Amino acid sequence: MSSSTREEILAVLDALEDGLDRACGLSFDALTTPERLALLERVETLRRRLPVVEHELINQIGEQATATELGATLPRALADRLHITRSDASRRITAAADLGPRRALTGQPLAPLLTATAQAQRDGLLGDGHVRVIREFLGRLPTTVDAHTREHAEAHLAALATGFRPDELAKLAQRLLDYLHPDGDYTDEHRARRRGLTLGNQDIDGMSKLTGWLTPEARATLEAVLAKLAAPGMCNPDDQTPVIDGPASEETAQRDTRSNAQRQHDGLNAALRAVLASGKLGQHNGLPASIIVSTTLRELESATGKALAGGGSLLPMADVIRLARHAHHYLAIFDKGKAIGLYHTKRLASPGQRIVLHAKDRGCTRPGCDVPGYQCEVHHLTPYAACRTTDVNDLTFACGQDHPLAERGWTTRKRANGDTEWIPPPHLDSAVLRGQPRTNSYHHPEKLLCDGDEDDDAA
Repeated sequence: MSSSTREEILAVLDALEDGLDRACGLSFDALTTPERLALLERVETLRRRLPVVEHELINQIGEQATATELGATLPRALADRLHITRSDASRRITAAADLGPRRALTGQPLAPLLTATAQAQRDGLLGDGHVRVIREFLGRLPTTVDAHTREHAEAHLAALATGFRPDELAKLAQRLLDYLHPDGDYTDEHRARRRGLTLGNQDIDGMSKLTGWLTPEARATLEAVLAKLAAPGMCNPDDQTPVIDGPASEETAQRDTRSNAQRQHDGLNAALRAVLASGKLGQHNGLPASIIVSTTLRELESATGKALAGGGSLLPMADVIRLARHAHHYLAIFDKGKAIGLYHTKRLASPGQRIVLHAKDRGCTRPGCDVPGYQCEVHHLTPYAACRTTDVNDLTFACGQDHPLAERGWTTRKRANGDTEWIPPPHLDSAVLRGQPRTNSYHHPEKLLCDGDEDDDAA
């Protein structure tokens, strides 16, 4: 494929936008049902072909752009610029690596890794759902399957995808997997690649979905723990004094009406609580591993509302009060957004100061960052070498990726209300971060719901 000029690229995209504008203004009242269905097929084909345009763009940015140019990692830069989630950005990056054009070290053009799938996508014959099935199939193939067989299987599934829905293709892919690897002699490398746990977002009722894959060792360990703690009558939150040590009595077990899934949930919760209470987890970012909860005095006294945990999750006030029965308590007091009297002459922030930052910042303060407080480091707004003090009002939270940015041309400072402001270097101010706020409201959604009269640009 010959190289395109800037003028040609812009002209084609301008024409595409103009055509789409005209299409969005059409009325389809004059069409019959068969004609409307035929048009939907054409629209679907166009939708399927659009990712082809972005694959090469993403690959070239990943190969040629530096972290300084992007102001972040590639997934984060794409997520911020395109206003998509980081998981979606990562999915597009990995898809582009498999389906986009490549170049050898010598600069010679190479075909995409998934050649047949990429061509079918270019022709609009398969969509994102089909691509996902094919990529997951190849990811599940063990390393013992040779490259020629993998290539043939990928081409076969790409051909099947043109005539089946993604859910139908998934069943065919499973049959093909069973045929190619009937004995299931998966290697440790394969299992290590598949292992993982994902904690989903909190639902409207505060509940979270846990999904993932456990290695055989992790499963055996969990089975041993739950055999004790998830037995009938054990760790029952409905009991006045839940049984934790020793077996539950016959009477306690008989009145346990929980399902097996509920008992396993309660058993796992008890095991995690015991690990935290043991004190053997050591420190994490300067604090003993513990649950840190921020709330207001009004909500605590009224026993209503929700508190915020250091990991970014919301806790109903009833749960906060229950946790507080066996917790060490700390009180953080603020005056107009600034903490009172928490400073010392050591470089590292004290545990008390870190707790205050959990209450004040709740997470990384860089605009757009969603990393919660548990995963953040403490950043001196004024370099310690210049001030020789560690004042809590001159500290802020920054995650591991963003903390180094403060030493690479970024400026961080406190506003009058105690919020941390991040000012990017000039080359990012007009490009990657165009139009973005200087403070991070992600961890403070209540601020987005208020008609505040503070000037957003005030220092």
